[in-house]
Amino acid sequence: MHAAIVDLARLDLTRVIAGPSQIGEACMQRGRMALLDGILHFDEAGMSSVGFKDVRSTDWWAPDHIPGRPLFPGALMCEAAAQLSTYDFMTRRRKQGLPPIFVGFGGMENVRFRATVVPDCRLVLACKVHRIREKLFTYATQGFVEKKLVFEAEILGVVV
Repeated sequence: MHAAIVDLARLDLTRVIAGPSQIGEACMQRGRMALLDGILHFDEAGMSSVGFKDVRSTDWWAPDHIPGRPLFPGALMCEAAAQLSTYDFMTRRRKQGLPPIFVGFGGMENVRFRATVVPDCRLVLACKVHRIREKLFTYATQGFVEKKLVFEAEILGVVV
């Protein structure tokens, strides 16, 4: 999955189209587990979305992962990508006039960490629909720092 799933060079990555309150309408995670700070792009026809997480040295995990050399945990990168995928999925449902539902993290495949993510930086996340069915969805996801690919994974979500 090395090719970029979304051409970030064609997007305005400074224009936030949805913030935490709008993300919260689609994703149930709150507090420290809300890992998306904003949505930068939603492409209904292109079946993709782009969001971001500002990774800060003051974040709750930073003092302990790794002391003296904080690295944003890979598990949290995957969770952030799952939240972006959920946002995309739920936004598509809303645009179709379908009622909200609860979706859970069903699994991951083809996960690769390509570089470390060190605070303070912006992790830009992209997702693209691979498959949507009545009870599950699969998205290709990627994360970038300074336009460099740092991780990729296929995210599976399930209706709970």
